[in-house]
Amino acid sequence: MPFEYYSFPLFTFFFGAVVGSFLNVCIYRVPAGLSIVAPPSSCPSCGDRIRWFQNIPIFSYLFLLGRCARCKVRISLRYPMVEALNGALFFLVLYQFGFSPVTLVYWVFVAVLVVITFIDLDHQIIPDVISLPGIAVGFVASFFVPWISWFDSLFGILLGGGLLLSIAWGYQLIAKREGMGGGDIKLLAMFGAFLGWKAILPIVFLASVFGSLIGVPLMLLQKKDGKLALPFGPFLSLAAIIYLLYGTQLLEWYLDFYT
Repeated sequence: MPFEYYSFPLFTFFFGAVVGSFLNVCIYRVPAGLSIVAPPSSCPSCGDRIRWFQNIPIFSYLFLLGRCARCKVRISLRYPMVEALNGALFFLVLYQFGFSPVTLVYWVFVAVLVVITFIDLDHQIIPDVISLPGIAVGFVASFFVPWISWFDSLFGILLGGGLLLSIAWGYQLIAKREGMGGGDIKLLAMFGAFLGWKAILPIVFLASVFGSLIGVPLMLLQKKDGKLALPFGPFLSLAAIIYLLYGTQLLEWYLDFYT
């Protein structure tokens, strides 16, 4: 699809960054069981309320030199990173699907994955309050995605959840310890809801590759015995985004490679 098709690439990026600012709130508050609506955002160090002009995505961080306006305590670089990441993802989704209801569906999808990724990195959990509603939203969204039928979505939920559940049971039976949490299982079921059953195996394969490429070197560096606690959710999320944006191209490349 030609780049000239898009009239507002910067606006799309900035809109995604604005949403990313809200995602930062979710990443911090959801694991703590706090409301994502109230109270307004404030500095975690001094408690000073953040004004609207101090909360402009990316720009406010640069203007404030990465510090609180009142107490001057350093603000984590993660905040503008999440904003920029979500802005980039929103633009890539628009670039791939154009101006359509599908773009709105997958904006929601990638935003949820950003929240899940950073919560899993911080706490090694994937909250049910995100994944379970996500399954329902994904199924409803299948009625607005022309190439995914409601049956594809429903079967994707069953296959996604069932596949990882089977792997988890098998690993626990062989290794005598839990190797995959229930959050990962529900997350893959959510992927099936949004992307259909055909996405499940490629996502698991890609996530396993990413996990091996990162997890094995970490275990070697830390001289562990193979029991490194590494969250799988971020790898699943990365694989799902790659499949969403480039799944068709990857499948065509794979088929051409073996023909």
